[in-house]
Amino acid sequence: MNILILLPLTITCVSAFSGGAMKMSSVHSSSGRRTFFKTASASFFAVGSFVASPSISSARLDPVNRPDLLPTEPGANVIQIEKFLTKGQAKRMDDMLLKLEQDTGFRLRVLCQSYPNTPGLAVRDYWDLGKEGQKDDKYIVLVVDQFGGKGNVLNFNVGEGVKFALPNVFWTRLQGKYGSTFFVKENGIDLAIVNAVESIVQCLRTEDQFCVNVPDQGVSMKSLGL
Repeated sequence: MNILILLPLTITCVSAFSGGAMKMSSVHSSSGRRTFFKTASASFFAVGSFVASPSISSARLDPVNRPDLLPTEPGANVIQIEKFLTKGQAKRMDDMLLKLEQDTGFRLRVLCQSYPNTPGLAVRDYWDLGKEGQKDDKYIVLVVDQFGGKGNVLNFNVGEGVKFALPNVFWTRLQGKYGSTFFVKENGIDLAIVNAVESIVQCLRTEDQFCVNVPDQGVSMKSLGL
């Protein structure tokens, strides 16, 4: 049983990939090779949180490991256990993320789920992420989960190789801009995902490969590598 205590408007990190144990620590302290931000609760392979929902005082979620929910073929950059995106949106996003990796080395992956209907820990092996001693830590995993409409839908697992390009404040601002229940209600969860992914890609494709603020929308296809 994994247990995560959520404190309103505080930031905590939980770090654990083995044995099911979790250790709580400050977001500013060292927590291995993974820094993970999320809003509502821990429900998948990652282990950390950014808490911004005062209505949720605690969460107790069982760990999940279901490789049967993963695609049978390797190489999918966008996995939809929960169909938040249309086929066209998912295909375009998958192509964009493939091109991003080829051009910059940054790996951005998207998992759409509805806990407990999630592959959970199994995505680590499928995407080859977050392993001890792993040198390729330039990865970002966006996990999209509505959690019954009680929290921010955008949750991020960020490798150490990304934290200087996109520091903590960028992720909190990105969550606040596109992941809120208000934005999803007014614009749809698909637009929340698309806008978040395009913002990340645009930042990683700038000359400096650095962002603190979330870019405005209306960017050109060229700036997204398309």
